[in-house]
Amino acid sequence: MKIVPCAQKGDPVEWSAIDRETPLPPLLCVVGFSGSGKTTLTVALVAALKSRGLRVGTIKHDVHGFDLDRPGKDSWRHKQAGAGVTVVTSPQRIGMVMDVAHDHQPLELLPLMVGMDIVLVEGFKRAPLPKIEVFRPEAGKPAACRGDRHLIAVVSDASLDWGVPRYAPDDIEGLCDFILSRPLPGFAEESACRQAV
Repeated sequence: MKIVPCAQKGDPVEWSAIDRETPLPPLLCVVGFSGSGKTTLTVALVAALKSRGLRVGTIKHDVHGFDLDRPGKDSWRHKQAGAGVTVVTSPQRIGMVMDVAHDHQPLELLPLMVGMDIVLVEGFKRAPLPKIEVFRPEAGKPAACRGDRHLIAVVSDASLDWGVPRYAPDDIEGLCDFILSRPLPGFAEESACRQAV
């Protein structure tokens, strides 16, 4: 896959956060309002892309804040005592909780995804990144990104004419084919995404 710059002129992007020497994976946002099925679609895409041999990373946006730790655990106690960063490591995984001064955008987090072939971002509907919207009219909420120049597809059971391809929620393989057939923003010269088609 040929990688293209993700930002267009006028888009607010903090490029200084990205080390241009390290190949970084392409990003794709899965967006929609709460209850639309973003997580269900993201999980299905992760499994389908992984089954095609890709290494998939994910970023989940939570505007309400979160706590990964459990009260009473040693790492929780470290943070409660005032540690700015706490890392938990084991032979199988690493977890990190870090205090931050602002809500980080996907491009700022991309250096954490080195080694991935693609990164799916759940949320960030206003980010200047390619996005797929999950839209369920029966949920009673409006479209989140209809007309957005970064919208590349919509997932919905409804018959829609948004000027982008529409996929049924259960057409995960068709959506994966679409994702892998098009250039996505990233910073490597070539990506394993294209080779997985």
